[in-house]
Amino acid sequence: MKKSNGFSKLWFLVLLLVTFVAGCAGNDNNTGNNAVAPDSPKAITAFSLSGSGGTMDETAKTIAVTVPNGTNVSALVATFTTTGAEVKVGTALQTSGATTNNFTNPVAYTVTAADGTPVTYTVTVTVAPVSAKAITAYSLAGVSGTVNEAAKTIAVTMPNGTSVAALVATFTTTGAGVTVGSAVQTSGSAANNFTAPVVYTVTAADGSVATYTVTVTVAANSARAITAYSIAGVAGTINESAKTIAVTMPNGTNVTALVATFTTTGAAMKVGAVAQTSGTTANNFTAPVAYTVSSADGTTVTYAVTVTVAATGTTQGPAPVLLGSAANYAILAKTAVATVPNSVVTGNVGLSPASRAYLTGWSLINEPTDTFFTSAQVAAPGKLSAADNVGGTTSSALTTAVHNMETAYTDAAGRTATSAATTNVGGGTLTGLTLTPGVYQWGSAVTIPTNLTLNGSATDVWIFKVAGTLTMAAARNVILSGGAQARNIFWQVAGAVTVGANTHFEGIILGQTAITFGNLASINGRLLAQTAINLDATTVTQP
Repeated sequence: MKKSNGFSKLWFLVLLLVTFVAGCAGNDNNTGNNAVAPDSPKAITAFSLSGSGGTMDETAKTIAVTVPNGTNVSALVATFTTTGAEVKVGTALQTSGATTNNFTNPVAYTVTAADGTPVTYTVTVTVAPVSAKAITAYSLAGVSGTVNEAAKTIAVTMPNGTSVAALVATFTTTGAGVTVGSAVQTSGSAANNFTAPVVYTVTAADGSVATYTVTVTVAANSARAITAYSIAGVAGTINESAKTIAVTMPNGTNVTALVATFTTTGAAMKVGAVAQTSGTTANNFTAPVAYTVSSADGTTVTYAVTVTVAATGTTQGPAPVLLGSAANYAILAKTAVATVPNSVVTGNVGLSPASRAYLTGWSLINEPTDTFFTSAQVAAPGKLSAADNVGGTTSSALTTAVHNMETAYTDAAGRTATSAATTNVGGGTLTGLTLTPGVYQWGSAVTIPTNLTLNGSATDVWIFKVAGTLTMAAARNVILSGGAQARNIFWQVAGAVTVGANTHFEGIILGQTAITFGNLASINGRLLAQTAINLDATTVTQP
């Protein structure tokens, strides 16, 4: 009997163990059938160096900062915010506003989440040239101003009821100093009276100056609009008439806790009963989110924000512009192609109907049959050719390529803007934007005073139609994220194209007039001009 009782106890323990293991397995299976929990937060959400704000590409995990000329980058202190548990550079723990690093080369910041998973951001610092004197970003009490670089004006619309007698501006500049009258301006510190327009004088390291006029408007008592909206640096498309905002996030984005950055002319904004703070409040965008904006007079309006996650392999935007045989050239022009040595070109250089006399600065080396030229500035097997090269079929090939270039320009110019939201974006001033694929159209000049990010997949297409000139400031970058390709980006520009010194550009420029790149500027793309192209120690790499 005792033996039987012992056996029964043993059998009971075995059954208990089997039940426990099965239960664990069942729990594992349940976990597998549910959505995978998102990684613990580990993002850098803001980054600046000595008051110069960084441009963040969350998809590529990069941060670009341009500091004033003369800045010693070997010992800079970063101010940053993070959702992670800790941040390190190498093995050194980083404290915002305290830890010094050497930014002579890119610096890798490793952010570790509470669950121990890491992510790395690469910070690259560029020093502005000696003549730089731009205000690249400007805001008052968190309300961003619209910087018109060409006109040197900044417009800010404050919520109704704001006292403008003593507002403190936060700004970034490439200059060596900023003053209002004789008063030195420090970002985030100096208060000014904006009852009338205020003139900011920016002085470059070489002593030259530029003046910006800042005009502040107070919104009407009934104002209640959302004027700008973005999530993780991806700009939303605002349809003011329909009161909708659409944001397309990169494939794989977890939409359950996204933080929006926005500006509003209203007095308050809520989602349900929760007050919204720009850059702080997280919401679940699995379904459309309704933002209720209240004006100072108590009236309200509601915006519906819809977030879409791009599918893997999904192609967005228009059909690409076909270049025909113009695609055989990295540089193609009709009247001249000039360089201040030494430029570096990967691809062919063509000129027609002008002769070789207008291929200047290249130190041409003639091929014996006079079919083409070579140059130390054009990487092999790249060649240079002009309309008066008599060997082979060079002249007729150039004639065809120029015709194809003109046809491509006409094709791009004839495309229809994707929507009202892609028409006259930023009023022609593209400040700190991330643009998704589509056809964008401006009826006048376009300036790019800051970095510009194009976010999309490797098959997505952008067409930018500019009726006036296109100007990009010095020491700035066109940044591609999400796999976007330069070969799918087309800039159709009726006026002159000017890209500043030390600036990097992306895409194919179809210019009806001249294209000029400043000293040490670069482009991953093509320069196709119906007049002249001027380079100054420029790097051109065909895609």
